[in-house]
Amino acid sequence: MKLTREEVQHISQLCRVGMTEQDIARFQGQLSAILEAFEVLKEVDTASVPPTAHALALQNVLRDDTVTESLPREDVLANAPQEEMGCFRVRAILEE
Repeated sequence: MKLTREEVQHISQLCRVGMTEQDIARFQGQLSAILEAFEVLKEVDTASVPPTAHALALQNVLRDDTVTESLPREDVLANAPQEEMGCFRVRAILEE
């Protein structure tokens, strides 16, 4: 599949990449060669291959939730850089 100069320009605009005339000519050939390589895949018989969302079977590896006792507040705040009224004190990051 041979790309036109206009198609390469359109692709560069979509990618927000500025190209010179020299770049357009070079990428026209390179992108066309890539698309021609993918044309070979149209010849592969995939009739017996079931559609999949992922190449490998995925399995959830998370453990079940269990209810446990919370840590005491003093232990949680022991290594806090700053503490105020039993809570972590952090620098404000949003403007008012």
